[in-house]
Amino acid sequence: MGSPVHRVSLGDTWSRQVHPDIECERNIQSFNVERLTNILDGGAENTALRRKVESIIHSDPKCSLKDNYFMTQNECYEAAVQRKFHIQTIAKCLGWSENSPELFYVYRAVSGEVALNIHSLFLKALRSLGSEEQIAKWAPLCNNLQIITTYAQTELGHGTYLQGLETEATYDAATQEFVIHSPTMTATKWWPGDLGRSATHALVQAQLICSGARQGMHAFIVPIRSLEDHTPLPGITVGDIGPKMGFDYTDHGFLRLDHVRIPRDNMLSRFTQVLPDGTYLKLGKLQINYLSMVITRVNLLWGEVLPILQKACVIAIRYSVIRRQSRLRPSDPEAKVLDHQTQQQKLFPQLATVYAFHFLTKNLLEFFHSSYDAILNRDFSVLPELHALSSGIKAMVSDLCSWGTELCRKACGGHGYSKLSGLPSLVARVTAACTYEGDNTVLYLQMARFLEKNYLLAQASQDSTSQRSLPQSVAYLTAPDLARCPAQKAADFLHPQLYTTAWAHVAARLIKDSVHHLQTLMQSGADRYEAWNQTTVMYVQAAKAHCHYVSVKNFTETLDKLENEPAIQQVLKRLCDLYALHGILTNSGDFLHDGFLSGAQVDAVRTAYLDLLPLIRKDAILLTDAFDFTDQSLNSALGCYDGNVYERLFEWAQRSPTNTQGNPAYEKYLRPLLQSSRAKL
Repeated sequence: MGSPVHRVSLGDTWSRQVHPDIECERNIQSFNVERLTNILDGGAENTALRRKVESIIHSDPKCSLKDNYFMTQNECYEAAVQRKFHIQTIAKCLGWSENSPELFYVYRAVSGEVALNIHSLFLKALRSLGSEEQIAKWAPLCNNLQIITTYAQTELGHGTYLQGLETEATYDAATQEFVIHSPTMTATKWWPGDLGRSATHALVQAQLICSGARQGMHAFIVPIRSLEDHTPLPGITVGDIGPKMGFDYTDHGFLRLDHVRIPRDNMLSRFTQVLPDGTYLKLGKLQINYLSMVITRVNLLWGEVLPILQKACVIAIRYSVIRRQSRLRPSDPEAKVLDHQTQQQKLFPQLATVYAFHFLTKNLLEFFHSSYDAILNRDFSVLPELHALSSGIKAMVSDLCSWGTELCRKACGGHGYSKLSGLPSLVARVTAACTYEGDNTVLYLQMARFLEKNYLLAQASQDSTSQRSLPQSVAYLTAPDLARCPAQKAADFLHPQLYTTAWAHVAARLIKDSVHHLQTLMQSGADRYEAWNQTTVMYVQAAKAHCHYVSVKNFTETLDKLENEPAIQQVLKRLCDLYALHGILTNSGDFLHDGFLSGAQVDAVRTAYLDLLPLIRKDAILLTDAFDFTDQSLNSALGCYDGNVYERLFEWAQRSPTNTQGNPAYEKYLRPLLQSSRAKL
């Protein structure tokens, strides 16, 4: 059977022979690992291209990440800027274009630790919301780094609730300019990446005021620093927000605007325009201003959040076959930690989850690309479903990836605390994803509004002779429902149709209960807004169940497409089964609530679930190898391909500046203390 290319770290001084405890895990392969890698990459040609790019990047010392764990915040930022501009030079020499797969693979190779990542978000927003003339003007300046851009949306007092943004853009018809202003302290833009020290221009989201009326949030290109000497322009107060949890390589910043004037043409105007006399033209739904956030969420999941849990699984599972702890029998040697059922119960659901999310986010990305051109051409028919899916899936994926990454860190015991494991940095990055680009609770509620609307449409359709077709993701709301699960034994729960139907039942019931609770409150005299607020906890629960149903259904549909890959189909089905059943056990109360499952059936689910663990155990290392992360990209002493964990930990620790720069506290405090104590002796 095929196996991934063996690429170990360079520069280690010990023998790079593969540790026997991990080598034996790879000796017997039940499936072709290389073929699974190709499937995950979307084809063998993509795997080859990715490895070619990684080879170029990893052979260049200017792209190295090896000293990152020992750097200060300033050093991390400077190294990330240098890395960005060096990569830009490489890309220009090799003809890698702005949206090329090569640059995506570069980002993966350096674990995203490059500066000016928000520059690309500016470009995506420009291409989505800007006119063709604006794109022609600004895109070349961005691509050639003649300007450095950021995306300034979040404020000191507001984040996800975009309607509450306080920054104002007032149109002055006399000069045909917009006056951009921060009217309050809480209107200060806060958190935009690349803003603190780098950006020369910002795409500022602000409340448009023209013809004496507020028109809602719009996007404006605002110069903030001089292109001559990088000093702030008149009316601009800008700087770095200071230390934060992770992301030391990014200069998150603040921005205050004091009646800053910009030309009328600096408002992005594909879907909305302000004419010279101040007349406001709306060429599409106002919600189209959220399109740039939809793009960001979809790309964020695929390129940033998902790889973090993948890496955490690789590190924790590889370490768990090297680390030995306790005996399973008194006469045996200490067992590999991964042979303990409790360790399997921690790690294998995370492995199953990350495979489920790989196929889910890939499907969402394809849905987005198939819808994008239509939206740009002002066909907004798919926008509500796309917005709902991107919101709900972003919330679920970042929530569970955050939880799973921290669980992987804990599963590595004491060494998981070390930054050299790579895990603390991953935890910090993925935790932030639960908040930026939309607080997850707010996003679940965005999904819930979509579910409520379509539930009511489904009910109206059933009550009338005309049948209305619902969006594909909620079509189950019109399907016949089973009142009781027909499963009689544990093996029955290994049928994808059965557990997909179970998730559809629970999601539909929770949506129905939420809608009925809201309606009951309104019938009792509460207005719509108060009733909604008093039902949001139920709606969040319903949105989570719906997202889980979508992910299970998507995983099973992926399996159906692998009929010509029986060995891979079998190993992935075990993960799919585990993912679905783990979700049922975790949320068993929802399945027991209306009697859909009995207590005995939940016991059968647990039996089926536990029986899957030893089957997945045989393939666990191979399933993580299939992600095909290089050692340089993982940057983990615990997770390298060769399994030489303890040698690498010891050697990397020697590189710490604290071991070579002397001890300043000795002369100041320890020496006087020790000498005074010695005199008494």
